Amino acid sequence: MKKVLVRDWMTKDPIAIPPTTPLPQVYQLMRKHNIRRLPIVVDEKPVGIVTLGDVREARPSGATSLSIYEINYLLSSLEIGDIMTENPFTVTPDDSLHDAAKIMLENKIGGLPVVEDGKLVGIITESDIFRAVIEIIE
Repeated sequence: MKKVLVRDWMTKDPIAIPPTTPLPQVYQLMRKHNIRRLPIVVDEKPVGIVTLGDVREARPSGATSLSIYEINYLLSSLEIGDIMTENPFTVTPDDSLHDAAKIMLENKIGGLPVVEDGKLVGIITESDIFRAVIEIIE
């Protein structure tokens, strides 16, 4: 059986952001592009990853006693680097889809930055793996 590679199923050139990006801007970006995870990069190298769940968790609950002005100020001063998962697991384009899926399953994560020569070149997610399984099985 032919080895199925990450490069054949990953999203190439994903949207990535620096760790200094304000939290509200990240949330808007994720909603606008309908994405659930973003690699965090410095000089094109992944230093972290953030999920939509992470972003939602960092937002205040409706039960807060802060005013809307205080909330907006606090949110605008929070940078994504403050809540990102640092040093994410990564794969290369030449890794097998099997290896990527195994890393995700064992670590209970939904996506991996794809790195080549230390630089971010893509992202592979559980949705990409599901697409591959469906296409290969048919």
